[in-house]
Amino acid sequence: QVQLVESGGGSVQTGDSLKLSCAASGGTFSGYVMGWLRQAPGKDREVVASISLRDDITYTADSVKGRFTISRDNSKSMVYLQMNNLQPEDTAVYYCARKRGLSSATIIGSTGQGTQVTVSS
Repeated sequence: QVQLVESGGGSVQTGDSLKLSCAASGGTFSGYVMGWLRQAPGKDREVVASISLRDDITYTADSVKGRFTISRDNSKSMVYLQMNNLQPEDTAVYYCARKRGLSSATIIGSTGQGTQVTVSS
């Protein structure tokens, strides 16, 4: 059973940057599409970005395109989300997960505990 631990969240101002990290352990990491999802209070969980097995193909939601970049390091079993020019609407709990496909919202197994990102204006 793969365990995922997210970190790197925090409280920032509009326009600031954060880099989230997700550490995987306990199972096969390199064989899965990995992704970042987020859930804001009162809203459904949404896919933010995903990355293919060998990090050569990525998917980024329209709402964050041009601002967020996903990457992975299979040698370290890590996934990252670089978030630039953060906006108040980016405020949410961010989770990483193994995914069925790049744009699919279906995850495999469970997410980690999440990391809170709060952006104030």
